[in-house]
Amino acid sequence: MKKLREDYSMEDLEAVNLAADWSDISQGLRKDLGHQLHSQWIKPIQVGGFCEDTGTLDLYLPTEFSANWVQDRFADRLSLAWKIARSNVRNVRIGVHPGRRQVADLNLADNALGGRRAANDSGHGGVIAIANDAMGNAGFVSSVGLDPSLTFGAFVTGEANILACNAAQRMAASEQPQFSPLYLKAATGQGKTHLLHAIGHAYLSSHPRARIFYCSAERFMVEFVQALKQNQMIEFKARLRSFDLLLVDDIQFIIGKASAQEELLYTIDALLAEGKRLVFAADRAPQALDGVEPRLLSRLSMGLVADMQAADIELRRSILESKLTRFAPLEVPDDVIDFLARTITRNVRELVGGLNKLIAYAQLTGQEVSLQLAEEQLTDILSANRRRITIDEIQRTVCQFFRIDRSEMSSKRRARAVVRPRQIAMYLSKVLTPRSYPEIGRKFGGRDHSTVIHAVRLIEDLRTRDADMDGDVRSLLRQLEN
Repeated sequence: MKKLREDYSMEDLEAVNLAADWSDISQGLRKDLGHQLHSQWIKPIQVGGFCEDTGTLDLYLPTEFSANWVQDRFADRLSLAWKIARSNVRNVRIGVHPGRRQVADLNLADNALGGRRAANDSGHGGVIAIANDAMGNAGFVSSVGLDPSLTFGAFVTGEANILACNAAQRMAASEQPQFSPLYLKAATGQGKTHLLHAIGHAYLSSHPRARIFYCSAERFMVEFVQALKQNQMIEFKARLRSFDLLLVDDIQFIIGKASAQEELLYTIDALLAEGKRLVFAADRAPQALDGVEPRLLSRLSMGLVADMQAADIELRRSILESKLTRFAPLEVPDDVIDFLARTITRNVRELVGGLNKLIAYAQLTGQEVSLQLAEEQLTDILSANRRRITIDEIQRTVCQFFRIDRSEMSSKRRARAVVRPRQIAMYLSKVLTPRSYPEIGRKFGGRDHSTVIHAVRLIEDLRTRDADMDGDVRSLLRQLEN
């Protein structure tokens, strides 16, 4: 394994420590504020520099609009959280990164928008993106507001998400799709926002002069209310319905807002009548959206509802391996990849975040990536993802899989049809639970710890040489972890 650079600065370590503190603070705010507010306003925050002399910490947001919003509503809470985390923080300053190009927040009622203007807010989930012939003959703005890294090429597919990915590619293809709207249903962090961005990129590739509207339902509400207050609803409606592709994320947040629901309903009807394309994403199925008008529910579900299941262990492993190409020539051992894929199961975002945190720490401290380092540095993520799998549950699952009686786990029988499943159950008990060898042995009829060690090593060896054995163990891991 190649070792990374040995020298690292105090500034680098300070950045790592700030990032770790912010991770803890952000998680706490998520519990206090709820997913909606956290995702919309807290998650896009980036930690800037900290001045020891003045005790001032800078927090940056993507736009002036979002920075002002957070300053007005969450400044005191953020300041208190940082002062608790770090006693030397005296002031928290919220603003837009000074190196970031200042772009005005989109207001659909702005008269200038109908001409040659584009708006960009790079914070996921709160973006309104427009692509048109803004640059005339000089060049075409083809990805305004869309994250350039979120493409179909970067989306790793597996059994859990292949339907949604194929449907998204159809929606972005040059030929007219057979269904519209497309409704992507997935839990937090499973890739629905990635697919929305990917559709936008692919559609612009095949329709280079297309106009795209991409936003969260919450941001749609903000723009709707602004147009209502400014008596500019006619302009709002006209421009909203001029888009060729409508992408709306987190549609569940439009719950209960009757006037906005009605406007969205009329917009959907108008765009569908003109053969335009619509894609919605939410964390629940249309029928589970409480407080949504029945007519709007029927529009949302009239096309294709593509369900994205939680990534299984094979898909999680594939995602990690795909991300490693960004860190070449860094080498990450296979046992670390297996460990992360096996233990970080809640969502893909946390999985990739765990890998990034581990590699960043290794790079900044000059350490090699190892299983021990992963266990030490990812304790917060691992503890949040760890589901309590018991030895009893493992024994029951293995017995059902091999169709043997549960009593065989503790029996003295030496028949191969009984011994091998028993050894697999011991192996899984060591892999999936924190129990020691003697504790595992006691759960298998009072066997000696050396017997358990032998079983674990034997199954590990057989998995490398016997494809059928490896397949059986993988199937059992999927059953137990899901």
